[in-house]
Amino acid sequence: MSPSRVSNQMADDQSRVVDLAIRGIGVEYPPFQLKPESLDMLVDRFYEKSPALSKVQAINRYTGIESRSAIGDHDHPIANGKTAPSISELCDLFLTEGVALSVKACRKAIKEWGGSVDEITHVVSTTCTNTANPGFDHFVVKELGLRSGVEKVLLHGVGCSGGLAALRTAANVALGASFRDRPARVLVLACEISSVLVRHELDMISEEQKVAIGVTLFSDCASAVVLSNGIGKERGGPIYELMGWDHVTLPDTEGDLGFDVDPKGWKVVLSPRVPELAAGAVPDVFEKLVRSIRPLGMGDVPSAEDFDWALHPGGLTIITGVQETMNIEPDLLRASYDVYVKHGNSSSATIFSVMDRLRRMGRGKEHVVGCAFGPGISVEMMLMKRTMPVEDPLAEDMPSEELD
Repeated sequence: MSPSRVSNQMADDQSRVVDLAIRGIGVEYPPFQLKPESLDMLVDRFYEKSPALSKVQAINRYTGIESRSAIGDHDHPIANGKTAPSISELCDLFLTEGVALSVKACRKAIKEWGGSVDEITHVVSTTCTNTANPGFDHFVVKELGLRSGVEKVLLHGVGCSGGLAALRTAANVALGASFRDRPARVLVLACEISSVLVRHELDMISEEQKVAIGVTLFSDCASAVVLSNGIGKERGGPIYELMGWDHVTLPDTEGDLGFDVDPKGWKVVLSPRVPELAAGAVPDVFEKLVRSIRPLGMGDVPSAEDFDWALHPGGLTIITGVQETMNIEPDLLRASYDVYVKHGNSSSATIFSVMDRLRRMGRGKEHVVGCAFGPGISVEMMLMKRTMPVEDPLAEDMPSEELD
């Protein structure tokens, strides 16, 4: 855990103070929406009825998701071949569709921040649905026209917690720049193209007769933020000020949550224990984090209900599990519920979408808890202070605009 205010002297020497703040957010969903019946259509086209498939179809009708954002509908060629697409085909599609979504999300974040692409000093990216080398971030940086000397980091193996893990990494990078008296404007990017794995997942369910619910939850999205360390000319106002963060891995849970490489793509690992394990870990991480940060101006030790919660909506039982464990009202999780219902779970890219949605839902709590769960099982948590909400509540649905 690291505080967002740092000094190059001892803690009691406050002669130099640097703030970490998110000053731009961009979210880009693809244009297609997969309704629950879309999965049924693919099952009817390519598979014989079986107990496992019937069980998955039944679960699909009760996830609470109205639609999942995707790069194509159930008639997309990638989902309608004689066989499931190969890893090579999936990679080519990601480097086309995923990079395009990422560029749009980054341009939105940069435009809101108000700076030039030449001012971007670092790029921290993540995905779990592509493993190309060079990574997809290389092609995004090239398309954006960033300097050839921009410092890049691409995170792998962090799954749904990737967005917050990337932001945590960016924060530590920015703190390092602060100690060196250097400005840091870090572009943080997450992109996932999960919908194209549907045939591989359905093949596995049909052949192995094992229930797997990834095909009922996952969707496509790219999202980005610009993080500033406050050194040098600043542009615009802060959206979220970072106050502190923590990362915890639960012991002996490697087999409960994962995303394994398979000859035909990737296989979601999601055990029935995940909601209980994830929700059960939150209270200790939250209490430790709150106590470790300098006074928040919220009384002695603030409680969970003193915060709005930007929780990664990994599934309905994960959201409700955290809600019950932390004894908070659903309204404090309103942005997580809203994104889950309208778009589904876009893995690492979802958390920035939740944070973006939260600021567009009117006045709320001044402080926000960001939280996500990833393979390991790992818990990412971040405390933030937010500024005024944006004026246009419909801005998230506006079409992408190019940078001037």
